[in-house]
Amino acid sequence: MSAEKISQRIRYFMEKRDIGIDRLAEGTGLKKDFIETMLNENVYPPLGPLIKIARTLGVRLGTFLDDQETSDPYIVRQADRQSQFSVLAEKNKPATLNFFSLGMGKTDRHMEPFFIEVMPESASQKTLSSHEGEEWIAVLKGSIEVIYGKETYVLEEGDSVYYNSVVPHYVSARGGEKAQIHAVIYIPE
Repeated sequence: MSAEKISQRIRYFMEKRDIGIDRLAEGTGLKKDFIETMLNENVYPPLGPLIKIARTLGVRLGTFLDDQETSDPYIVRQADRQSQFSVLAEKNKPATLNFFSLGMGKTDRHMEPFFIEVMPESASQKTLSSHEGEEWIAVLKGSIEVIYGKETYVLEEGDSVYYNSVVPHYVSARGGEKAQIHAVIYIPE
């Protein structure tokens, strides 16, 4: 889904719930400037802030990501997988993470499964984030570094990590090469 569509959906729920930017900033703990930039310049926020926005607006994360509804079971063929959004290190800089939703059409889900390309640029600026819930990551290709709190871990192909995402964390590629991971995010209701 495009950053513009996500901004439109956030605005829609802000209006529906009569929540202004000041109140959204207060409820999420995000800076007002960040929210204004995201909404007015259609900048795609990292998952942590997007989760905080969803919780403050009383919707699930998938509300911002879904384009269609399907019935069970929901199958995503590799050939049909499409990039849903990219996280930018900074405005007008290359993407650091490219997310492909693996559950986008399943409306009653409680987990957010993703295939993610972790770009080499992710190693340049390591801004930790946190949000309620849990995350599970499995490395499919390449090598990643996971910063979790004050500890740093290196994961190679075939390795996985499962952690409580309220602890500040960051995932980046290692060795100047793109990595590929599967990630599942659980956000409690």
